[in-house]
Amino acid sequence: MAVTQQDITLKRAAHQGRRPGFFGTLREDIACVFRRDPAARTRFEVLSTYPGVHAFIDHGCGVVIGETAEIGDDVTLYHGVTLGGVSWNPGKRHPTLDDGVVVGAGAKILGPITVAKNARVGANSVVIQDVPDGMTVVGIPGRVVLPLTARRITEQGIDLDHHLMPDPVGKAIACLLDRIDFLEARLGIEAPADSAADHRDCDTCMDICEK
Repeated sequence: MAVTQQDITLKRAAHQGRRPGFFGTLREDIACVFRRDPAARTRFEVLSTYPGVHAFIDHGCGVVIGETAEIGDDVTLYHGVTLGGVSWNPGKRHPTLDDGVVVGAGAKILGPITVAKNARVGANSVVIQDVPDGMTVVGIPGRVVLPLTARRITEQGIDLDHHLMPDPVGKAIACLLDRIDFLEARLGIEAPADSAADHRDCDTCMDICEK
């Protein structure tokens, strides 16, 4: 956005310690939106539809859906969800959600990625890569953790386990502890009496460890 004489006047007033007044402040706030949001097109649009301009807050609301985001049929977005971008470049910069996707509360899906049909995004996850059909993603960054065979799915095709939050990092650590126990036993090192008795979680996370 080109710098106007109005912007120069406002900056000069600020440097001189003078407040620009109500309308001057309003013009300054609107100009701030144009500098930070590539989706803004006209001053009237910003003034009438941007709730955050009243407080200098970008996206002053709960659910944020980016300008180039695409959302399919039967998609559920819970509170605090963000379908955001990672650049200000023109063109496609926000996510695509295919049919049947469920996005948990507070989740962030960022960039021009695709969350495929019937996928689930766990609450507070940050997803920055494509999500395959029917898979569940949790964590920061988001990881696919729950295979289709491990879910409770009704005859109507509804996934009853979309609320579960598996911990792939915790399982991987359990595998490492199990391996340490094995190596210590091979070396003849006696484990402390108060150590964990067993960490046999590897059967449940082999797909993660193998990757």
